[in-house]
Amino acid sequence: MKKIDRRDLMKAAGAAALLPALGGRAQAQSGGRVVVGTWGGDYARLLTKNIEDPLLKPKGLEVVQDQAGDAPRRAKMVAERRLPRGTVDIQGFSAANMFEMNEAGVTEPLDYSKIPNAKNLLPTMKYPYGIGHIYSGNVVIYNPKLISPAPTGFKDWLDPKWGNKIGFIDIQYQAIMIAASMAATNGASMNDIEKAKEILLAVKKAGARVYPTNEAFAQAMKNEEVGISAIWKARVVQWQNAGIPCEAVSPVEGIPAYVSGFVIAKNAPNKENAYAYMNAMLAKEPQEAFAVDMGYNGTVSGLSVAPDLQKRIGFTPEEEKRIKDLDYAFLAKNDSAMKEWWDKVFKG
Repeated sequence: MKKIDRRDLMKAAGAAALLPALGGRAQAQSGGRVVVGTWGGDYARLLTKNIEDPLLKPKGLEVVQDQAGDAPRRAKMVAERRLPRGTVDIQGFSAANMFEMNEAGVTEPLDYSKIPNAKNLLPTMKYPYGIGHIYSGNVVIYNPKLISPAPTGFKDWLDPKWGNKIGFIDIQYQAIMIAASMAATNGASMNDIEKAKEILLAVKKAGARVYPTNEAFAQAMKNEEVGISAIWKARVVQWQNAGIPCEAVSPVEGIPAYVSGFVIAKNAPNKENAYAYMNAMLAKEPQEAFAVDMGYNGTVSGLSVAPDLQKRIGFTPEEEKRIKDLDYAFLAKNDSAMKEWWDKVFKG
């Protein structure tokens, strides 16, 4: 990812106001312990299965997961930034949110000498403030039984004619608004939020449904409540493996990149253990396991992924040319307004 100039730091006061709503917290402590902030669901389970249990626990490192959505975890990092010791050591975020947290001044500049496995890290997945763990691209997902003819891109997905067969995933609001902007501009812009709002309100009026999580949406696809949406290609592979009737289409407007990675909190109590966690996630075995279990592409070189699986989770040379990096500075500046509109207007 290209380096983007720092701009528009988050306002700590607003984020701090959210802290009391976070509920119980996992407290980082010194010694052989590391607290990992992450989403729940499949990702948390696979972190345990592929990284924590096989690689870290045998070395005596106690791993505690602090599970929550990215918004409250980001708010907590900002709210705690004046504390000498925070409550979480390492946080999992999208690349956009990693950038945002770096802009807020709450991430540790990485010392790559403490991450030996980073020697194999793809250059585009190496940030001064974080590392990419897995990546995919945002594609249209549809059920051929319910949606015909096959969609070609985001504009086809966001066509009101599909009515209540259109599905949205609440936690994907940012990706949804990016896709809607691309649909409105024929791929010319990912940042035309006003045009995106017009398209989204039209499909809401047509009866589109909103589901709280990826897992809830998957169940709706399985039950044929909905038939078309957009999601990371990796998720399509997971759901196909689970027997859910769905196909993926790489949008003609372009394929927004999705990178899931990790940052270390500047005031992490256990920075050495956080580095150990980062190093373990870049090992060959868990990287290959995430490709199998979750359908994401690995971020290190030299992986052995079966050709048939690589075909399903990867992209053709022509599609690779359509993969678009996100404007992280724009998202950092506008995320709060986007989330507020999504919650109060679109879902209201």
